[in-house]
Amino acid sequence: MNREGKKGLIFDIQSYSVHDGPGCRTLIFMSGCPLRCEWCANPEGLLVKKQVMFSNIKCKHDSYNCMYCIDACPHDAIKVSPQGENLLYFERNLCLNCDEFLCAAACPYEAIRIVGKWMSVDDLIYILDRDRQYWGSGGGVTFSGGEPLVQHEFLQEMLMLCKDKYIHTAIETSAYVDTGIFLRAFRYIDFAFIDVKHMDDEQHRAKTGVSNKLILHNIRALTESGWQGRLVLRMPVIRGYNDSAENINMIIRFMKELGLFEINILPFHRLGDSKWKQLGLVYKYANESATPREKLEEIQDQFLEARIACYIGHETCF
Repeated sequence: MNREGKKGLIFDIQSYSVHDGPGCRTLIFMSGCPLRCEWCANPEGLLVKKQVMFSNIKCKHDSYNCMYCIDACPHDAIKVSPQGENLLYFERNLCLNCDEFLCAAACPYEAIRIVGKWMSVDDLIYILDRDRQYWGSGGGVTFSGGEPLVQHEFLQEMLMLCKDKYIHTAIETSAYVDTGIFLRAFRYIDFAFIDVKHMDDEQHRAKTGVSNKLILHNIRALTESGWQGRLVLRMPVIRGYNDSAENINMIIRFMKELGLFEINILPFHRLGDSKWKQLGLVYKYANESATPREKLEEIQDQFLEARIACYIGHETCF
């Protein structure tokens, strides 16, 4: 059956993942996210639009006075820095309506990379059918992002097809989406990681740009819906923001109230730093150090004392 009409914007696909759901899995990163977390590791997935990533390290304009990309751009969006550094930069507002990306094609040094590819349901099913021979008995597909539910119509069709093909489905989601859309998708989801970044609404808004009320409501609605899948909450541990005993205690109370007893805490890392720079964005956590192991174990002990299973980073129960 050909389903070429419906497409989703995908910014990465990773085969043979073992940390994003049970077993060996294919991980599909879908573009678009309503949150603006200041520590985001995948900023190239924030918009449902192809993104231009530019590496000054690979660029040879400074060394060879290369002008290929400047000459190729029909929007005059690529400029030479006025600071006397002889480096290039992009006027990103001029790239917004570009769908040709001639600059990337013209660059012989691969300094310009276009992230995001429109793919049909059939395109992705072909990849899953190819990969499933390596999953083993417990593997499947995990939809991540970005926020996969931003492209909910495409995701819904993918989920339904996966269930028709007996493919185990998982999702990594912020749960910041209309409740009806959220619950409808979960009819076809077997496993979920849902992020809980902060229990205080004001603090949540301060670092993510959105309220946590819809997120908490959707988690509650899911637990009351009769959904038979497995849910593990996730919390990125951001030092000085959400790592206080008070916030952890609020999460514990919330989880116990809903009958949830598994959480995965993620240490902060700066792996997204170069991506922010290549997108022409300012990364506010560029000088932040990784979360100390001692702090992670302290938080883990707090959850364990409350009889909640707590996994640090990739030390999951899979």
